[in-house]
Amino acid sequence: MFIDAIHVKIQDGKVVNRPVYNVVGVTVNGEREILGLWVGDGGKGAKYWHQVLSEILNRGTQDVCIVVCDGLKGLPDAIADVWPQAIVQTCVLHLVRNTFRYASKTDWAQIAKDLRPIYAAATEQAARERLDELEEKWGLRYPAIIRLWRNAWAEFVPFLAYNAEIRAVIYSTNAIESLYARLRRSVRARGHFPNEQAALKCLYLTVRSLDPTGRGRTRWMNRWKPALNAFAVTFEGRIPIIN
Repeated sequence: MFIDAIHVKIQDGKVVNRPVYNVVGVTVNGEREILGLWVGDGGKGAKYWHQVLSEILNRGTQDVCIVVCDGLKGLPDAIADVWPQAIVQTCVLHLVRNTFRYASKTDWAQIAKDLRPIYAAATEQAARERLDELEEKWGLRYPAIIRLWRNAWAEFVPFLAYNAEIRAVIYSTNAIESLYARLRRSVRARGHFPNEQAALKCLYLTVRSLDPTGRGRTRWMNRWKPALNAFAVTFEGRIPIIN
């Protein structure tokens, strides 16, 4: 399951940016299903996320192996309550992108090169050693970068326990980036919306118009096969094997 947000401009006395949270699930067969759109105010906590996830559970999503998300307050606690066996994985790509917010643009290329050994490490111990090396090199100049990675470490390290096929799937929310690109285009074309309902209606109609021929879904399902084999072994007993 992937959870991410896009921001839309909504008239609320004045025009404000509001996040619209998108939840996308990938089935055992590799089918991507948009499970819902929820408007937030940026300050939602565990109670809000518990309601959202309980709604998804009640609609039939009985088990989730991995939830890929990005630092949403209260979400890990809600996931642990609704799906106790689910693993919460921070979006590694977003973590890398957020790193650059704290660095001078002239250092981006070198920092990107120094970050790669961390998320490409074979084990957690190796990744921790590479992070220590990053701190030695950049810690004095950019202490916020080191703090960012250490604060996100608990949700980052599950990524290191998997093989290349699973890592490729959960490295980022890019599995649904094509969806977000379409949603962003539709939002930008309309400027701002008079209320939440108008924004959700626009996004819903955009979702309904996606992939009318089904070719995109077929291509993605074919690429899903190597990952499915790896998931079936890693989460043995939880993923049914269809003969």
